[in-house]
Amino acid sequence: MTLDGILPFARLLIQKTLSDAPCFVDATAGNGHDTVFLAGLAGEDGRVFAFDVQEQAIHNTKKRVAEAGFSNRVSLFHSGHEEVRKHIPDFYHRGINAAIFNLGYLPKGDKSIITRPDTTIEAIRQLFDMLKPGGLIVLVVYHGHAGGADERNAVVEFAAGLDQQRAHVMQYGFINQVNTPPFIVAIEKRPAI
Repeated sequence: MTLDGILPFARLLIQKTLSDAPCFVDATAGNGHDTVFLAGLAGEDGRVFAFDVQEQAIHNTKKRVAEAGFSNRVSLFHSGHEEVRKHIPDFYHRGINAAIFNLGYLPKGDKSIITRPDTTIEAIRQLFDMLKPGGLIVLVVYHGHAGGADERNAVVEFAAGLDQQRAHVMQYGFINQVNTPPFIVAIEKRPAI
């Protein structure tokens, strides 16, 4: 058996949510890698909504999506992920298959602009309500930077406090690596009982 790395495992989890005409959210578009991955999963009938507060991230993502030929299935928003409900059309509310976050800062970007606990938790709340039953939120938690530990602690505490009747919450990570390795928090919306 070979253990999956953090990013491959995050993608494996999201692939398990695939359905007809899926809808995905990239809550931190960054350089567009996850947006392109999600658009490939979505196919011609699916939709991806991608968010980032940095103009450079939106530019990078738009370029990468266009190069992949997926522009017709991706909507980009130069906006914080805490505004997902405002930007995603009502038609998709309660129909989202999965959302992914890469918490921290834009790789090769301004390291002083980071995701923050309050906006991240607000985005998780909104997206959880917008998930279809069996839908998933995957948070890749990078916490080895200034402010990262605060966000890590807040996200883990919030996720651990979710009602187990409404959500399954899992943490996945390597515990013997140096330099504060990233880990995953996955939140699955349970069907109503």
